[in-house]
Amino acid sequence: MIKWKPLKGTSGQINAKKRGGYLYILANKRRTVLYTGVATSLKKRTMERQAKKDVNSFAARFNCDVLIYYQSFHSMEDAIEEEARIKGLSRSEKLKLINTMNPSLKDLFPDLVKS
Repeated sequence: MIKWKPLKGTSGQINAKKRGGYLYILANKRRTVLYTGVATSLKKRTMERQAKKDVNSFAARFNCDVLIYYQSFHSMEDAIEEEARIKGLSRSEKLKLINTMNPSLKDLFPDLVKS
């Protein structure tokens, strides 16, 4: 499994002034639904999704609150570009990508909080 490392010169969260961002994939508990999104703060966004802050969102309606994949970017534009690319992939292609980081599809959020 590939261990997540913060970008060089950061403490895990990218400085918002640099407009960095994260691409993330959430799943429901049974891992049958995948949701792809971007955020400037991965911890904050994951907690918002878990709390179902926006009850009408796709993630809330389908209970996608398990963080199974993420990637950091120096710019939000790059994160958004990668989000669009991933959203165009088939489910099997998304799972291949996820398996490069998290083959067991475990919830990565507890480890993220510890870092």
